This record gives sequence, C-alpha cells and structure tokens, in this order.
Amino acid sequence: MTTPKEIFDTKIPARLSEKPQLAGQINNSFQFELTGDGGGNWYIDLTGGTGNVAEGNLESPGVTIGMSASDFVDLVEGRLDGQMAFMQGKLKIKGDMSLALKLQQVLG
Repeated sequence: MTTPKEIFDTKIPARLSEKPQLAGQINNSFQFELTGDGGGNWYIDLTGGTGNVAEGNLESPGVTIGMSASDFVDLVEGRLDGQMAFMQGKLKIKGDMSLALKLQQVLG
C-alpha cells in the first residue's frame, strides 16, 4: 500500500516537475497534519516559483490540511472525494478554503 511518505517524497515532486507552471499559478503553501499509522507533518511550498516538498512544518502556511494518513492516501489515489471527505469531517481545513481547492491540481 502507498504511504503518505511515498506520496510526498516521489508522487508530488514528480507532478510538480511535469507541470512546473503550477508553482507560479498557485504561489502559496500547504501544511499537512496527518494522523494515525504512517502519519506526520509535511508541507508543499509553491512560493518563489518553485515547488518544495518536505517533511516538517512551515511557519505560516496559506492553508493547513488535517486528516488521517489512510484518508489522505485514498484522496490522492482517487478513492476518496475531497468535498465528501470535508462534508463528513474526515478532512479539516484551516486557512484559505479556495487555496485548498487548488490542491487537487498538485495531488493529481
């Protein structure tokens, strides 16, 4: 099974290198707080024209996304709809809601 670490280490950087214009279009940052097995904190920083994906915390992200690690994997792999997850309380968003909607372009 895919883990959040694999997604942040390989899948998202590959997506950003395929579509380098995304960083400039979005020009903001995302913090992920994933709970449960395989969880942890990661961020995607798309400011400054390049995409930086790493484990850890940003000082002031544009939006913070909180969810379980397994739901995150399901979301990225298309088994969980982001809007449904939000409505069901599986996905918590702090910050700019419109920014959270742009995340789908990065996650693929």
